[in-house]
Amino acid sequence: MVAMKRMLKKASLLGELGFIKGGGNINWFPGHMAAATRAIRDRLKLSDLVIEVRDARIPLSSANDELQPMLAGKRRVIALNKKDLANQNIMNLLDLVEYKLKEVISREPTLLVMIVGVPNVGKSALINSIHQVASLRFPVQEQKKKRATVGPLPGVTQDIAGFKIAHRPSIYVLDTPGVLVPSIPDIETGLKLAAAGSVKDSVVGEERIVQYLLAVLNVRGTPLRWKPHNNKEAEGGSLNLDDNRPSYDLKDLLPKRKKPSLNKSDVYYIEDIVSNVRGAIHSPLAKFEGSLEDEGELGNLIEQQFEALQKAMKIPHKESEARTMVSKKFLTLFRTGKLGPFTLDDVPEPADAL
Repeated sequence: MVAMKRMLKKASLLGELGFIKGGGNINWFPGHMAAATRAIRDRLKLSDLVIEVRDARIPLSSANDELQPMLAGKRRVIALNKKDLANQNIMNLLDLVEYKLKEVISREPTLLVMIVGVPNVGKSALINSIHQVASLRFPVQEQKKKRATVGPLPGVTQDIAGFKIAHRPSIYVLDTPGVLVPSIPDIETGLKLAAAGSVKDSVVGEERIVQYLLAVLNVRGTPLRWKPHNNKEAEGGSLNLDDNRPSYDLKDLLPKRKKPSLNKSDVYYIEDIVSNVRGAIHSPLAKFEGSLEDEGELGNLIEQQFEALQKAMKIPHKESEARTMVSKKFLTLFRTGKLGPFTLDDVPEPADAL
């Protein structure tokens, strides 16, 4: 228990590290967010239920603090997304919505459910799943079913849109744009949101985000629990890839309307990339003899890991934007779950809550 508390204390200070902190407060508040925030406030008064979607990797940091006072007085369901959300979970969510609205359903002909959350937590994807399942349970007579626009980057939804998911009573769902607070003064919270893709990468900088993620991994000792697939990975070296295998762009891993079909060779190639990246992080940490509590020594370790990642990803040393390329590829692997599941927020275990 003492060791866990020490680890959490170190983790809570990661955002204050000098080599990560540069840039001050994180500000990303496009014009549409200000208008959307006002519209959400107005429509909240009319909503019978609010589904607040949060990122399961940052269940605390992905809560919009400015909206919380308004949401506190409403019927609300908090849905943790980005965790292999399956249809069965959607069915359970609909059951919960029905339960929350049970008293109102008996006396109201029309009900309004609002979906809110910070950018890129999967609100629109969730609505499409709800719509698909609800159409089987509560057939809606429509000539053409509308779908919410989905994309891998924050800020895709910029207007409030309504979708009918049931009748008798009529139930409408409002898809709202993701909104943040105008300024995020807590550096670590901002870095977590950026790592999860809720803040535009260019606002924070890909390298800064990856520095933070590597600091988290190192402090928690996560790479030491990765089992190397072979000796070369353990040494941080590059695996011998079959030259006949097709080249594969990591951008293809990001969500798209039409996902590319992967053949067996593609899958092996991605596994090799993941093995190389894990080995590049594991090896410097395994050999590290300094103190992870010392900012300078931790910073030096991260520099070694960046160099190893550049080698593992086969990015030319003379490339002027090598660090940015390394960071973008690493973020793609992290955000698509190829490096494993992670919860960046310090959420207490059930035993710790006693």
